[in-house]
Amino acid sequence: MTNRFKGLRSAKLPDMMGRSQRSDCMSKIRGKDTKVEVVLRKAVWRNGLRYRLHAKLPGTPDLVFPRSKVALFIDGCFWHGCPTHGVRPRTNRAFWADKLKKNVERDKQTNRELREIGWKVIRCWEHEVEKRLDRLVVRIGQAVKNRYRQTRRDI
Repeated sequence: MTNRFKGLRSAKLPDMMGRSQRSDCMSKIRGKDTKVEVVLRKAVWRNGLRYRLHAKLPGTPDLVFPRSKVALFIDGCFWHGCPTHGVRPRTNRAFWADKLKKNVERDKQTNRELREIGWKVIRCWEHEVEKRLDRLVVRIGQAVKNRYRQTRRDI
């Protein structure tokens, strides 16, 4: 970092948008069909795995493999507190700390609810899709196939 920008990171900079403008901007953040989600869906489909989108299950998983009862969530690094890439906002810290903490708690509760009704939960970070797509698809494929075999044996 050059001297010209020294101290900028810790400074509290005013938001350049008004409250309603910021609200409008934040409301446009997509909850489904994000670029990361579409990339993963295409890769999973190419590998012969068939899924359903946004099933009516606790937490509304991004992808669902009904036959094997596997629910997949793609967690955004910011919104779900990725230990590697999660960035904490510098303004309104108390609000964001509480908001992000509640998101993580809700994720854990969703995992519990799904497990209680017999589903396997897979959570992946958006950076895994961006940087390790092949490994992630293999991981998903193994989980789906193992669960499928398991559910067929239980019948």
